[in-house]
Amino acid sequence: MDRIDLFRVFARVVETTSFTRAAGTLKLPRSTVSTAIQELEGRLGIRLLARTTRSVTPTADGMAFYEHCLRLIADVEEAENLFRQEANTPRGLLRVNLPGRIGRLLVAPRLPEFLDRYPGIDIELGVTDRAVNLVEDGVDCVLRIGPLEDSGLIARALGELPLINVASPAYLARHGVPQVPADLTRHMAVRYASPSTARVEAWEWMEDGMLRTLPMSGRVTVNSAEAFIACCLAGLGLIQIPAYDVSDLLHRGELVEVLSQWRAPPLPMTLLYPHRRHLSRKIQVFADWLEEVLRECARPLAG
Repeated sequence: MDRIDLFRVFARVVETTSFTRAAGTLKLPRSTVSTAIQELEGRLGIRLLARTTRSVTPTADGMAFYEHCLRLIADVEEAENLFRQEANTPRGLLRVNLPGRIGRLLVAPRLPEFLDRYPGIDIELGVTDRAVNLVEDGVDCVLRIGPLEDSGLIARALGELPLINVASPAYLARHGVPQVPADLTRHMAVRYASPSTARVEAWEWMEDGMLRTLPMSGRVTVNSAEAFIACCLAGLGLIQIPAYDVSDLLHRGELVEVLSQWRAPPLPMTLLYPHRRHLSRKIQVFADWLEEVLRECARPLAG
């Protein structure tokens, strides 16, 4: 194994905190990863990793060396791309992960357009509402909806996703139409629990320039966008939902917007990718194309 490959193995072990997970994402035997780290530590004459039965963490020297490794790997990849002319012809397999309905309704139908534009790129498309770990799951980039936690990843903002409040005609016929936010205390919501944290989201709206929140009553809690919409259609309560998700249902009268003057703040859409891959041309062109696609769902509806 040459020196830059040793650096790549070491960086992946640091990022996954595990020899086994690093081996899995690199598609190498675990023994090869262990041997690579031993060889690297022997060459440098220092201990790079502190090993326990549960995890592997970098030592102080290891962390400093990791930062240098990222820069060296990026420099090598940039040099390789120059000779491969990848700057003009991006190529290779791109592993992407998107939220379920954005992936299914917006991105998948337009993928032929992207593949025609970039014939050298193949796509491995993951579609899930669960927040994946880019390194452990071997993903090149992921689209996140909502506020970000500090992850140490490179983030590219791709716009905002307008939210609206909707209910089914059957629900409104039975419970009445809320006219102002104070009416919400007499209503039920289909409650949405994050599939990653299991936290139930409170109802939100902007009023007099201030964000207001209200924990809503409800008899049904779901953890997927598909179930969220299905339960609303069944008359089980109000929901707050990205406007693009229900535009067809609104047009057909299967759902009705309520409290249009008291919408929640729009959700930021962000593409994340690891620092070590920030020079990849295939990620850059995909990000540009995805931003084009997302403009469709980022358009606000009239209030």
